[in-house]
Amino acid sequence: MKYWLALLRTPGVGCRTFLRLLERHNPAQLFAESSSALRALGLKSDIVNAIRNPDWTLIDYDLNWLSQQNNCAITLNDANYPSQLKEISDPPPILFVRGNPELLSLPQIAIVGSRNPSTSGLEIAFNFAKTLSHCGLVITSGLALGIDAASHQGALKANGYTIAVAGTGLDRVYPARHKDLATEIVNTGAIISEFPPGTTAKANHFPRRNRIISGLCQGLLVVEAAKQSGSLITARMALEQNREVFAIPGSIYNPLARGCNALIREGAKLVETTQDILEELNQYNQQDEYSSPLTMQSTLDLEQQTLLNLVMFSPTSIDTLVENANESVEVISSMLLILELQGYIEATAGGCYTRIK
Repeated sequence: MKYWLALLRTPGVGCRTFLRLLERHNPAQLFAESSSALRALGLKSDIVNAIRNPDWTLIDYDLNWLSQQNNCAITLNDANYPSQLKEISDPPPILFVRGNPELLSLPQIAIVGSRNPSTSGLEIAFNFAKTLSHCGLVITSGLALGIDAASHQGALKANGYTIAVAGTGLDRVYPARHKDLATEIVNTGAIISEFPPGTTAKANHFPRRNRIISGLCQGLLVVEAAKQSGSLITARMALEQNREVFAIPGSIYNPLARGCNALIREGAKLVETTQDILEELNQYNQQDEYSSPLTMQSTLDLEQQTLLNLVMFSPTSIDTLVENANESVEVISSMLLILELQGYIEATAGGCYTRIK
């Protein structure tokens, strides 16, 4: 393992160079080669010098981390390396794992989306993750704020399994506010990273992380995403990797729906229920109440249900509702309060309401 770690730590050796070198040598052989033999492999002088003079202090740091409880690393040549991930064009040579590494080879659905979602988006991500966990799928996401966190939490609520793919070394948690969530995930699932311990968060790490999220899964669901969103990058990576891509549609007036709507126009499957995903993935397992969006509405009386049907999934003013329902402002306001308390609508700016169920 130490030579794998040493090659990973070698300045100038990225994922693609590492993979190219593996085609000819295992890492232990590589570090035994002469400088001339290394140059013959097409390596630049600075990389050759780095291989000939490894920083063993960093490797000792990695080995010490690996010796701790719940920590391990899986190399590309390891029989436990997830076969789904090995299929992509640039699989990580090493996966660092906190938690249960066996989960990496189980069927997975990735759920991603906005870091600043609506209340409705959070609820959808949570409920979809919960339902899909009940159906036997591992929920994979990126531990980010918003949709990622809600997806992990939904799986945990279902006592299912969830995998978080990090953009840092696993001796730290990013964002820091997810420290408790990360602990929960490690206790029953796994957090993984291609970055060695000590690696801090950098902007270019997260697109690299995203290819792992999509690479591990059988399908990827985008819940909410703006038009210029990192989630869309992940979705397009998934398409390049021949994964199924699913998207929750939204109002044309909602900026958080534009990315999902664009994906649907480009060929992603429009998803309204978990059954849409399960059918596509040939997963005919049990469903819970969320697979039917109308189930919860049975608790409303006829007048409340009629008013709910008039509230759009984009901001709807009270004046519009009064006019269309032909009721007084007092009656409409009273029913709106009930619908809001029961979680069917939410108040928005300008005295408007938006439907969320």
